[in-house]
Parts: sequence; C-alpha cells; structure tokens
Amino acid sequence: MRALDVTDLSVHRGGRTVVRGVSFGADRQEVLVLKGASGSGKTTILRAIAGLDPIAEGRIAVDDMSIAPHQTLRGQARRDFHRRVGMVFQFHHLFEHLTALQNVSLALVHVLAQSRTQAERRAFELLDQMGIGPRARAMPRELSGGEAQRVAIARALAMEPQVLLMDEPTASLDPARRGDLAAILRQLAADGRTLVIASHDEDFARACAHRVMTLEAGQIVRS
Repeated sequence: MRALDVTDLSVHRGGRTVVRGVSFGADRQEVLVLKGASGSGKTTILRAIAGLDPIAEGRIAVDDMSIAPHQTLRGQARRDFHRRVGMVFQFHHLFEHLTALQNVSLALVHVLAQSRTQAERRAFELLDQMGIGPRARAMPRELSGGEAQRVAIARALAMEPQVLLMDEPTASLDPARRGDLAAILRQLAADGRTLVIASHDEDFARACAHRVMTLEAGQIVRS
C-alpha cells in the first residue's frame, strides 16, 4: 500500500525555486533514499513533507491527509499530521536540559496526554529497542553522536508515525555505527513503517534502501 504520495512538488525560498516539479511515492515497509549533493533539494523535500516548509505548487498526501500549496497546518490538523509523519534532524535537536528518557517521553505527556509513568515506560521501551536503554538517564552532552542519533529516532517513533523522515542520519557516525543504523532502519521498515532518508552516503544507501532517487538542482534525475 502507498503510504506517501508527492505530486508535482515545487518549493520556493528567497525568490528562487529550490525544488521543481518533483513527483514520487513510497510504499509501506519501504526505505527510500533521496541522494544528492549539498543544495540538491533533498532536505527541502523532507521539510516540505513534514509540513515545516510551505509548498508553492503540487500536493503531498500521507494516508488521509494532504498538504496543498501555501497551506499552513495549525491546531488539531497540525497535531494529526505530525502523528502520521515524524522527522529526525541531522543535528538531532535534543533538549539539552532533559535526559534521554525525558526527551523521548515529552511528547507523550504533552501531546498524547499520557501519565508521566506511562510515557516513561514507553520511552524506555523505545530506547531499549534502539539499543541504548542503559543510557536513558544520560544528558545529551553525555551521549556520543551515535547515541544521540538513536535517542532522536526513539523520540520521533514515540508518536508512532507511519512515515519517518531522516536528514543525513550518518553525518556523525563512524562506519561501524553506520552499519548498525542501517540494520535498525531495515527493521523499522519491516515492522510496517515507511522511511524516507536524505543522504549523500552511497554505501549507507546500498546497505538500507529498497530504492534510491538522485536529485540535482531540485529535480529527480535518476531513480
């Protein structure tokens, strides 16, 4: 089943077009990698899918919700959309004053209105799934790059999105940790999620992707 549809997507920034007429879809249980050099438009596409950047033309559909040109999601519609789409940023953006466990449980308490006990139980399950349960009480500054990456993934998964977006997930990882991450992402897809990953790392793409699309100057040139 198709989990994500992007149709004729164009995104403008600062008076110029950074993504032009991009169309693609992603199925459930698929890992799709968007590959390209810096400035090729891959991160902009992720941000548009996540509802973070407005689109100038086209349509983005996830499940029964869609984003139209110049539309800004607000209130309940924004919360509903972010239940369907999660994003892991390149630099993690963990809250520095919160432990790993608190970073993951925060949305469960404040968005899903779970009790703190219930939220922390689920957060620990996710951290354990990521292989870093013993680091649950660590502060972000005490985590390695790979550990912080896994906390960020667990935090995104806490909302149980059907589509998970990841921007340059191997940027702070050594080759061994890249292999570990590829295995984790394959398992997440096998469990039913759709993953769309922006990366310039060809070895990583080969290790985890079912399909690779190459972008140049905001357009798909190869799939």
